Amino acid sequence: MSVYPCFSMTDEASFQELALQVFREQSQHVQVYREYLDAIKVNPLTVSRWEDIPYLPIDFFRTREVIKDGLNAQVIFQSSGSTSAQSSTHFVADTQIYVESFKRGFEMRYGNIAEYALLALLPSYLQKGDSSLVYMTDHLIKASKNSFSGFYLDDYISLSKALNTLKDHRHKTILLGVSYALLDLAEQFPMQFPELIIMETGGMKGRRKELVKEELHAILKTGFGVDHIHSEYGMTELLSQAYSSGEGIYHCPPWMKVRIREMNDPFHFVDPGKTGGVCITDLANTNSCAFIASQDLGRLNSNESFEILGRFDASEARGCNLLVDF
Repeated sequence: MSVYPCFSMTDEASFQELALQVFREQSQHVQVYREYLDAIKVNPLTVSRWEDIPYLPIDFFRTREVIKDGLNAQVIFQSSGSTSAQSSTHFVADTQIYVESFKRGFEMRYGNIAEYALLALLPSYLQKGDSSLVYMTDHLIKASKNSFSGFYLDDYISLSKALNTLKDHRHKTILLGVSYALLDLAEQFPMQFPELIIMETGGMKGRRKELVKEELHAILKTGFGVDHIHSEYGMTELLSQAYSSGEGIYHCPPWMKVRIREMNDPFHFVDPGKTGGVCITDLANTNSCAFIASQDLGRLNSNESFEILGRFDASEARGCNLLVDF
């Protein structure tokens, strides 16, 4: 039994109850969220459904410390953007809830990490040094207990040899990599490893030309001889991840939900099947803000799975830049 309530939810009613409880606490004790609610004239006491909880624009993580009053950060994560823009920063007061979140989230989609070899190709994240993705991957690598598990930076020769050995031994293997590095590996050391789980994350980081997902996945499928490309969806500002087992369809753990807002009205939400801005409720984010309006474009499906279709500049969408400078 977890000490964190978000991991003990059993149904929609318990999500509703906990989301409202977290909202009440954060509306009082997270200064930037409290100020934002005041500015948009939302009285927290009038919010009676989790669907009506306002989402904090993600830009505030670039300009303010989003953390509960009186708490200190055990670790500070920063985003690995490819531009000169100010990095997004997440002040995490309790690293244990992050560890429990990513371990439980992984196991729900893939089972026991100890059964896998986990090989990571995350050069741009490693070089930056304060990445939440690296923190997560490092813990999962250690939990996998396989001698080939580890970070390979840009050592494609050693990585290729390790993958071929694991293939020969028919060992369950995950290759987690940033998109541009996976493309480099597929081009320089192509292989046929049908059982391999290729998990891409993080995009091109300015290293290669951006590709649409279908084109990227087609190249990787050919290069590694696999039928599907998996993906991990997370961000510096969250403490949970969604996973896709193929076709770019992501599934959240029970304590995380996605909604889609209209592009030009951040307070109005669209029906499943329509495109808009991605809003995320992450109840593991109990000590900062659990309700975040991202700059991703997406589409929600009727079964609550979702797709990521790109990004938009929030400053170009009316209303989304409210209070960025306060």
